Amino acid sequence: MLDIKFIRENKDAVKKNCKLRNIKCGIDSFLRLDDERKDLMRKIEELKNEKNRLNEEMKSAVSKDEAIIKGKAIKDQLSELEPKFEKAEKKWKKIYLRIPNMSHPDSPAGKDDTGNKEIERYGEPPKFDFEPKGHEELMKNLDLIDFERGAKVAGAKFYFLKNEAVFLEQALVNYALDMCVKEGFIPFSTPDLAKDDILLGIGFNPRGEESQIYSVEKTDLNLVGTAEITMGGYHKDEAIDEKKLPLRYVALSHCFRTEAGSYGRHSAGLFRVHQFTKVEMFAYTTPENSESMHTELKNIEVEIFKNLGIPFRVVDICTGDLGGPAYRKYDLEAWMTSRNDWGEVTSTSDTTSYQARRLNIKVKRADGKKEFLHMLNGTAIAVSRALIAIIENYQQKDGSVVIPEILRKYMPGNLETIKRK
Repeated sequence: MLDIKFIRENKDAVKKNCKLRNIKCGIDSFLRLDDERKDLMRKIEELKNEKNRLNEEMKSAVSKDEAIIKGKAIKDQLSELEPKFEKAEKKWKKIYLRIPNMSHPDSPAGKDDTGNKEIERYGEPPKFDFEPKGHEELMKNLDLIDFERGAKVAGAKFYFLKNEAVFLEQALVNYALDMCVKEGFIPFSTPDLAKDDILLGIGFNPRGEESQIYSVEKTDLNLVGTAEITMGGYHKDEAIDEKKLPLRYVALSHCFRTEAGSYGRHSAGLFRVHQFTKVEMFAYTTPENSESMHTELKNIEVEIFKNLGIPFRVVDICTGDLGGPAYRKYDLEAWMTSRNDWGEVTSTSDTTSYQARRLNIKVKRADGKKEFLHMLNGTAIAVSRALIAIIENYQQKDGSVVIPEILRKYMPGNLETIKRK
């Protein structure tokens, strides 16, 4: 979240940013509510102090009648003010949590993903001398996936990976982990569950009507949609010594998403599913090194997909397509024959101090002063999307699929091609 002092001093800029990001927050209402809750808080605190003073007087007073009368009056006032404060606090917090991060001045202005700007491209879409197929058909023909039995067991948009696809998933995971560890990242395997307060801190609404999160009934736990959630909560309520930063983490996790409302043609097959495996990079850094860390994460993603030999581009995400916590975001989009277009395979976001403020994570400077640090995240490999890109771009005329050379050492017998059974 943004600092309230910053919002007050930059009210017009915050309003403009909300408009650019298509988010209605009511900044004026928020600031009025902030004044109201502060005034109520002050009055309640004064009454409680007066009540404590009267309690001390009553211990030594010969006549307690006057103190008792005053105490009853204070109790009546508190019973009137406290519900008002709770109501104002609830409204205030609801708006506060909706106010997005500020946007990087170089982020393209746009209402939706059509405003995203390509900034880098690596390779071009392949030209086949045959009619290419989509990954869903190719994988079924090669007996690599079973959507029908996945739906029978768990519901629509769940699936079973089979045969070589199982090893290809593990190969992608091991490849991504190897790449990141070589870059100095500490590897993690994270819980698949996280508490409500962690999700709220990261910027997800775990219990909202439009939530993309699976919540566990009668608990405050939720299945995570990304290891960004668990790794972001890893240092909650901590102050990290400046000399230890930056911290570079890479985490393996399962990811669970409801994908509510996303059942269009471009969501077919593995592109939008309820469960997948992902390797996620996460970084904690000082504010002054935030942008250079964001570039580092983007460059690692680029290197991972260049080595896979897949045509892709890097896109600078426009203001209207940014998630609430992101200050700036880059997506990698690989060419996919099933879409006859580019499709997102990774993203990396700089959330500046937005998440750190919500989770109370600070940097302790050499002089002892503390301030909120910056948090960043970036996908190393989202297996389901990477499988689409590999299967579709490496397909052969006979329906077989060549395995990218970089992955073969992770495959049984250094397997080079997946063929029909």
